[in-house]
Amino acid sequence: MATTKKRIRIMTDSVCDIPQALLDEWNIGVIPCYVNFEGKSYLDDGTQFDRAEFYKRMPTMKEFPTTAAPSPTLAEEMLKAAIEGYDHIISINVAAKLSVTLNNVRLGANQGLPGRVTVLDSGGVTMSIGSQALVAARVAAETGDVDAVVAAVESTRKRQKLYAIIANLEYLRRSGRVNAISAFAGSILQIKPMLDVHDGEVDVAERVRTMSKAVSRLRELTEAQAPLEHLTILQIENEDGAAQLKDMLKPILPADNITIMAGPTLGVHIGPGSLGVVTVRKG
Repeated sequence: MATTKKRIRIMTDSVCDIPQALLDEWNIGVIPCYVNFEGKSYLDDGTQFDRAEFYKRMPTMKEFPTTAAPSPTLAEEMLKAAIEGYDHIISINVAAKLSVTLNNVRLGANQGLPGRVTVLDSGGVTMSIGSQALVAARVAAETGDVDAVVAAVESTRKRQKLYAIIANLEYLRRSGRVNAISAFAGSILQIKPMLDVHDGEVDVAERVRTMSKAVSRLRELTEAQAPLEHLTILQIENEDGAAQLKDMLKPILPADNITIMAGPTLGVHIGPGSLGVVTVRKG
């Protein structure tokens, strides 16, 4: 007997960094996280504060900005609103090892829509989540099959890499994500660490002496993943660096490529001037 095709909607959280045009094209819903700075808490929903202006102000902020997960109640409310007209929701969220967002989404789903929401751990941040959500939306539209969507997401996750060059170690040190002593030693030597974010872990993969050498190494690591199905170039107040990197990667650039400004959930840890990539190898 043929399986009945389900109407499946994809949800994620604002750590995903999917450009608004793609969210609209695939009708992907976003549960916003919070960004806290200058004594106030803002929803990272694209309307309560301007990301570009936030990054410009970061170096002069007296208190280090922080981020916070959406509550289970907010997640429940947004999931209930999102499921109207659909049979099932698949929510792909920021790595559980890095945030309680996924757990709160699961709590909200179990409370408000038991049995109608599948919550998946992306294992990553920014467009590591986003590329999984976009694949999920396409497969959901094509198949209407929850298992097929989950399989596609898992396949994409296994073929991903995320590397990010840190322009200023002070943000990394203040975030507490990497050992403060290592960050201090790096600042003395003017070393640019390169982060490798995978399976919910944030590691310093390499330490490079200058930004130009770091960009060259980033190009090499990206080229090693070719042929590529998808490439996202990430930048924070570094549009020139992103354009330079894209030009360097022309020989392997896939048709499916975008350049974005990384959102504040990653940005508060790596700071303005940083540069990175999210790759998805061809299967």
